[in-house]
Amino acid sequence: MSKMSPVKCTVITGVCIGLCVVLPMAFHAIPNGGTLFSPMHIPVLLCGLICGWAYGLLCGLAGPLLSALLTGMPPMQYLPAMLVELGTYGLMCGLLFSLVRTKKLYTDLYISLVVGLLAGRIVAGIAQALLFFGGRYTLALWLTSYFVRTWPGMVTHLILVPAVVAALIKAKLVPERYPAE
Repeated sequence: MSKMSPVKCTVITGVCIGLCVVLPMAFHAIPNGGTLFSPMHIPVLLCGLICGWAYGLLCGLAGPLLSALLTGMPPMQYLPAMLVELGTYGLMCGLLFSLVRTKKLYTDLYISLVVGLLAGRIVAGIAQALLFFGGRYTLALWLTSYFVRTWPGMVTHLILVPAVVAALIKAKLVPERYPAE
């Protein structure tokens, strides 16, 4: 995407951080909705893709922290792993989206999103194994925690996030990635 002003990126990041607090509250009305749909991930992914890696990283760190302090979600025992995971999502999606240039918006979005989602899960799994679980974290636990139990969220993210980015571009709320020449 072409450059947006730092002010616009800051405002969008602020809105995304706010959504990190509000969306989980709405999804927790559904039994196990937070785990199934990972609603806090959506604004972090959007922020990274729209505003870039630095803002995405900030959103991925500030969003869960603020949500935990204001609402108790995520609970403090899950917060460190979520900070690692969501921080990586925002960083990687923003970085990849700035580097991947296929001349096709949706291809760029999906490459950045899929690699970012995998990177976040891998980095969080490594952090769980080495830092938070002291070697008692197994591959089976990682696969179950980050893929099996969360597949509805991954599907939701893969459908919703690119559609939202494309809609924002179409509405001219964010700059076009490949403006007509």
